[in-house]
Amino acid sequence: MANGRARKVSLVGTGLVGSSFAYALMIRGLASELVLIDVNTEKAVGEMMDFNHGLSFTRPMHIHSGTYADCAGSHVVVIAAGASQKPGETRLDLLARNAAIFRQIVPQVARANPDGIILIATNPVDILTFVSLGVSGLPPSHVIGSGTILDTSRFRFLLGSYYGVDARSVHAYIIGEHGDSEIPVWSHASIGGVRLQEFAPLKSKEYVQSDMDALFVQVRDAAYEIIKRKGSTYYAIGLGLLSIVEAILGDYRRVMSVSTLMTGQHGVDGMCLSLPCVVGADGVEEILALNLDPTEESGFRASAEKLKSTLRSLAAG
Repeated sequence: MANGRARKVSLVGTGLVGSSFAYALMIRGLASELVLIDVNTEKAVGEMMDFNHGLSFTRPMHIHSGTYADCAGSHVVVIAAGASQKPGETRLDLLARNAAIFRQIVPQVARANPDGIILIATNPVDILTFVSLGVSGLPPSHVIGSGTILDTSRFRFLLGSYYGVDARSVHAYIIGEHGDSEIPVWSHASIGGVRLQEFAPLKSKEYVQSDMDALFVQVRDAAYEIIKRKGSTYYAIGLGLLSIVEAILGDYRRVMSVSTLMTGQHGVDGMCLSLPCVVGADGVEEILALNLDPTEESGFRASAEKLKSTLRSLAAG
């Protein structure tokens, strides 16, 4: 139970990202019920059948396909519907197509499940989270974007590989836009509580900022590299979505870099983008304003302004 409610999760969009999340959710055994919804109803039914045929290997779970009305009673509705990113296309290029889709989907979800939390996975996730907040009528804490949770995971993996430690021992964040203007927070990056500059000599390494900057470029451009090779990314973000849903269902108050409405943090308001947030049963329960260095702070503001400019262009169009 989460706040006394059944562990019901609904998924809108059963493409590669949505089905990767659903598969991970099923294996982890976090939910008692999963509803699959897709504009292609046969696709949703096919995924339902495939998942159900594996239930003898997992914990009991009621998995069925449905409509938006079946979202009622869900603690979380994950939205992974929309057009996918094409090779050579930036996340922001997707905006006009996916904003129109979300203006159709989100009000139906909110009407069916007004007390639940909506988790947005579709790109460009920050603007779609902002659009969803506006058309849902839900409080900002209940409309969450996956934000930079995947970028942060990529960052920790690459830092762990570079320094020869488990990625789970790396504490570092990517903030701002989930996209080209994202910012690595070097000022707070550490391994086991030891700042990178002090940790490097322990591994017989020299801390060289140019090497770290090159590592960040790999983080920032990872999606483009994966898309070039296999068409799209879905496994890692599926696990990222699972981690957010787990924090909500379990009321774990886990600190995660998700996208939420800024209300003055680092001089930014009126836009959704990522900072470390406390995520629990009530969604985003707290936004942590970091003590950023001047370059990071100006980068965060520039990232927000880029998103606002794009949103203005969408409105003008």
